[in-house]
Amino acid sequence: MADSCIECDVAIVGSGFAGGLVANELSKTRRLKVVVLEAGPGVPPNINDYMRRFYKAAAKVPESPYPPELFGTDGKLRDPAKMPVGRPTVIALQASNWQDPAQSYLIQQGPRPFASTYERIAGGTSHWLGTSLRFAPADFRMKSTYGKNAPGFPCPDWPDDITYDKMASFYERAEAELGVSADTKEQTFAGITFRDDHPYPMPRIPGSVLDQRIGTALRHLTDDETRFLGMPTPVNEIKVRSLPAARNSQPYRNRRACAGNTNCIPICPIQAKYDPTISLNDATSRNDAGNNFYTHIMPHTVASEIIVENHQVDRIDFIRYEGDAGARVKGCIKAKVYVIAGNAIETPRLLLMSKGAGVNGVANSSGQVGRNLMDHPYYVAWGLLPLTADPVYPYRGPLITSGIGDLCDGPFRTDRAAFRVDIGNEGWNFVVAGAEFGTDPNVTALDFVNGTNASGLNQANHSGLPGDNQVLCGVDLAKKLNSLIVRQFRIGFLVEQNPDPDNRVTLSPEHKDGLGLPRPQISYNISDYTRSGIVAAYRMTKLIFGKLGATDFTAPAAGDPGRFDEMIDGKPTHLTYTGAGHIMGTCRMGDNARTSVVDANQCSHDHRNLFLVGSSTFPTGATANPTLTLAALSMKTADAIIGRFP
Repeated sequence: MADSCIECDVAIVGSGFAGGLVANELSKTRRLKVVVLEAGPGVPPNINDYMRRFYKAAAKVPESPYPPELFGTDGKLRDPAKMPVGRPTVIALQASNWQDPAQSYLIQQGPRPFASTYERIAGGTSHWLGTSLRFAPADFRMKSTYGKNAPGFPCPDWPDDITYDKMASFYERAEAELGVSADTKEQTFAGITFRDDHPYPMPRIPGSVLDQRIGTALRHLTDDETRFLGMPTPVNEIKVRSLPAARNSQPYRNRRACAGNTNCIPICPIQAKYDPTISLNDATSRNDAGNNFYTHIMPHTVASEIIVENHQVDRIDFIRYEGDAGARVKGCIKAKVYVIAGNAIETPRLLLMSKGAGVNGVANSSGQVGRNLMDHPYYVAWGLLPLTADPVYPYRGPLITSGIGDLCDGPFRTDRAAFRVDIGNEGWNFVVAGAEFGTDPNVTALDFVNGTNASGLNQANHSGLPGDNQVLCGVDLAKKLNSLIVRQFRIGFLVEQNPDPDNRVTLSPEHKDGLGLPRPQISYNISDYTRSGIVAAYRMTKLIFGKLGATDFTAPAAGDPGRFDEMIDGKPTHLTYTGAGHIMGTCRMGDNARTSVVDANQCSHDHRNLFLVGSSTFPTGATANPTLTLAALSMKTADAIIGRFP
């Protein structure tokens, strides 16, 4: 322990969505001294460095704009054991390296890969898309709604104080803070309702040509075509709805309106999309002119242990670092209230590293810390519209503007996972050839330049040419690419994952990071419940493609570590999933301290001055992106913390 500790009212570990929002809400009181520990760099003065890194990156993966650098001077992925702050990356999720500790920060035990990644910078997860959906009412009451008469049903209820009606006001506050563009009438489905006088902050973002095409194709359906969905009443039309997005459809809070740059993931070049640095800047701007701070961010500061005395958190020890091989300085922070705002991997990692409260770690009398790790396993399908179809012109507008959400709830959830459909506006970008040969439009172009067929398009029955592996140049090449690329499209399915105690985060007994701290060890699989949801998504793909007259090019790569086989209609079928970036579970919320980690205010059952905020507390994951619910819960928790200070 250092000779003296930094003292404050509230200490927050992590400045991502949850930490940034809590800090901002607390700063509005103008009387609480808040210190935020951030493992990575602090809030930059502008995004120029991020954009420069993104433009220069050979692989435009979600992590590419943000520090630390992905590759060393030797051109290889940097060894996480030599980095003070490691992070997972999409590049380390290939068949050849997902279980290689010299390339993968997460020590993956399998049997399947946990395929989502995250940042460790101020305003973490800035590479999010911006989708800001509310949970449906039934999502908070899965056991009561669908599991009462189903022994072994895998999805619990949320705490009694967390219902849709009780969360509605917090959703409104979160939508205002993030700046969500949507239409209340259009978003009234699956039991989701709004106050009559409640508008979203901005009008919805218009749908793309592809959105409209799919909406038209699904307007007239037969009972036989949709029976597989298991909905309570026949489905004769499936609506395509715009997606609420924390992306400006018009100027809002000094942010520009979206200009359709089509790289919301990983970075919006004009900052039309909300990210947590906006709330962090608001929080720190409230510091007074006399240099008395109310909110202070400490970058390059890694929380290493939570110290507990007499069932209360007494302090948090930390390590400050300068670069990969620079100085390391130990320190500590003392506060009246502590907030751990890492994600659902880094939060349990810190709790488990902290042994002062017992052999199981801090806040873990229930033994649930690290368990029930969830994502939205993401099933992606891609196709080509027929030559006779009008173009849909991908690569214009935000990456996703609309989707299908009406199928996210129904009695089928007793037996299988639900799904929600994203409609992509970026053609075959990251999906073509399983990314084995790169991404589109490059792959398709190189096929016709070099006479290869990685895309599957350079063969007679798809290209309209009189043979396979054609080599084209000049006007012929331009015409061919103009014909093909404007008809490429993809759809994605966010599939509900049930909590499973065997899907968990523990500490690696062998592998450490550059600060000597144990790295997260991940055990992960997808259940029969979730696999059944992916099978339903596959059937939905066939319905959509059939109605569009599209040719299906979906082909999981042979070595894809997420690949699995299912018998569908008597035929063996190759399926796969990737990560949605929605890391949930591991510090479950509940009313019973014996079976959960925190209560409805995200306060630890074991240590009443400790709060764990973020999607780590989600008991279930539903199908909606977790960010808006995470933000709403952060508002609720901030209110509870403020109530501790009369």
